[in-house]
Amino acid sequence: MEFDYFGQHEGSPVNNNRQSLLASGWRPFHREFDWKFLGQLMLHDTQELTQKSLNLASSIAETLGRNNYAWWANLLNIVSENTRYEVEKFWNYITPDPLTPDYRYKDVLNTDTPITQFVSRNSIPIDYVLNRLQEITVMRVLKLLGRPDVITQYYLERSFYFPVEKFVNWERIDVINTVYAYWSKDDVWLQIDPYDRGRRHYSLMAKNLSPLINKATYDLAIMLSGYQSRVGKVQSQFMIRSFPEDIQHFTDIVQQAVLNQNQLAVLVHGKPGTGKTAWTQAVAKEILVSLGFVIFILDHDAIANFVPPTYLERICIIINEADNLAQDRASEVAQHSNKTEHILSLLDGTLYQSVVEDSGMQMQQRLVVLMTCNTTERLDPAMLRKGRVDLMYEFTHLFI
Repeated sequence: MEFDYFGQHEGSPVNNNRQSLLASGWRPFHREFDWKFLGQLMLHDTQELTQKSLNLASSIAETLGRNNYAWWANLLNIVSENTRYEVEKFWNYITPDPLTPDYRYKDVLNTDTPITQFVSRNSIPIDYVLNRLQEITVMRVLKLLGRPDVITQYYLERSFYFPVEKFVNWERIDVINTVYAYWSKDDVWLQIDPYDRGRRHYSLMAKNLSPLINKATYDLAIMLSGYQSRVGKVQSQFMIRSFPEDIQHFTDIVQQAVLNQNQLAVLVHGKPGTGKTAWTQAVAKEILVSLGFVIFILDHDAIANFVPPTYLERICIIINEADNLAQDRASEVAQHSNKTEHILSLLDGTLYQSVVEDSGMQMQQRLVVLMTCNTTERLDPAMLRKGRVDLMYEFTHLFI
């Protein structure tokens, strides 16, 4: 049994939108009868079911029993728009609704797309790159999920579905109202809401998105450095085995500590040209990326505006020339900056863990901080306290 009601005049904007949906591959969703669902209504909503049944029967009887029309006119009126609308309302009541997301799911990841960059006092380039990272993550997750089991769209009191066998990509899906998609294997929902000028808002919902996000963010590196900020992959000019033996041995210690600790801070120091920055890049590329860490390379300005994204499980932060950042607060130069306090809070984890969000994704993050400096003499003493910097090493061989 199927009902199809639109109730719009030909040529109206709403009707044109419906035609656009049908022309782009969407099809009306026909609700199917379910004896189990009807049984639940009879058991738990008896009064409402009885009332709606009597109302429908009364409406049909009134249409058939009109005295001022011929019997055949009354019979034709049964298929009129008004009567069909009443029948469809009843049919929608006694049949189950199309599947919709479970908004109680704990893990939610959102993004607007395409991301637009606005440079102003209230929107710095770092914000754009972090939003771009979130957009890339969502799109990579969707690519990993592949073709969904169902795609639906509700418009003008009517549900439509898109045949999944015709699905190519999300950019080619026509979105007029809210679109839902579901992957039963991973128990993941997608909600797409349209914005103006072709922009869209994507929301992923699941009981556990972490495995998919970890796969989606593999091999990603983010440079946060003013107008040079960008998302890409970490590059390393030198291999770890090209460093002196003592540094290779220290690298083995660092690797073991990464495996054993949820939070690790490493500081390497030495004269310019001893390969400190090259070493951090080599460790990031050969060790941390392979372990699933997302690499963030921060300059001194980015430190003051950076909070590790909560949806990432493994994060590595690289800070070069830390002696120009976390300077001794007793010095006159450091008193004109709060960067020392910021990096100390970052190392403690208190900066972004002091308040836990009541929505969105929350997970036990693993954080690795790799720092370089020319000398430790200018560093604030609090930096070198036990529990902040776990491993230190001096590079003494000229490498470059």
